Amino acid sequence: MPSTVFITGCSSGIGAAAVRHFAAQGWNVAATLRDPAKAHFEPGAGRVEAFALDVTGAASVDAAVAQAQQRFGRIDVLINNAGYGLFGPFETATPELVRRQFATNVEGVFAVTRAVLPGMRMQGSGVVINIASLSGLVAMPLYSLYAASKYAVVGFSESLSHELAPLGIRVKVFAPGAVDTDFSGRSLARTWEGDGGPYAPAIASVQAVFAANRAGGGAASTPEALARALYGAATDGSAQVRYVVGADAEEVLRARQQLGDEALLAGLRQRFGLAA
Repeated sequence: MPSTVFITGCSSGIGAAAVRHFAAQGWNVAATLRDPAKAHFEPGAGRVEAFALDVTGAASVDAAVAQAQQRFGRIDVLINNAGYGLFGPFETATPELVRRQFATNVEGVFAVTRAVLPGMRMQGSGVVINIASLSGLVAMPLYSLYAASKYAVVGFSESLSHELAPLGIRVKVFAPGAVDTDFSGRSLARTWEGDGGPYAPAIASVQAVFAANRAGGGAASTPEALARALYGAATDGSAQVRYVVGADAEEVLRARQQLGDEALLAGLRQRFGLAA
């Protein structure tokens, strides 16, 4: 009987690539997104079926998980991929923006994981993979709220791995660096209006560095490379919890080990034009 993977945030990017890759390996795929009509794959093809899911709605989460379990009989792997970025100064972020960032990136992971766990626990096996970010290990400037949400996902995943291990359920967390998707346009919100007032110079400087990096090709991973890495983690049978993915992410973490925290953070401020 084919294994089944339940993936959130499948409208494009990493989620859509993961749908295609798992399906190509013969898996059943429960591909979830807020509007299945916007799927970048064919929901009726092969073993792929799309389900409507808004990770911030409890009823939506419960319904999607129940429908997937009814359709495929079980869920062997959960990939919590849905999320978005919030960019800009913390001071200018409204309470509503803060709540939305954590409702999607953190509470959404909690809700979907909680809904899937009873089935995994009863079958005595399962893998939960949470997509965090390099920013959940090393915070970049003007991403304070996004970084906070991804640090939360990393901590949640590592602690959860302990309590679920005796039940036969493995928990893994991905920390990818830059990924060649439309994340900066489609899935990026900002915290300020106008030019940012006193933060305008910092905003312009940081945006210029990111733009130059994208224009130069950078070291961004493709969604397909991330999908292959996700499949590897889902099937490697290991107790490994943290996966750092992408040449740029590996480079930053090596720098932290070699330079130490103070020197690394000072170097990042210098690179982004934020040194005092």
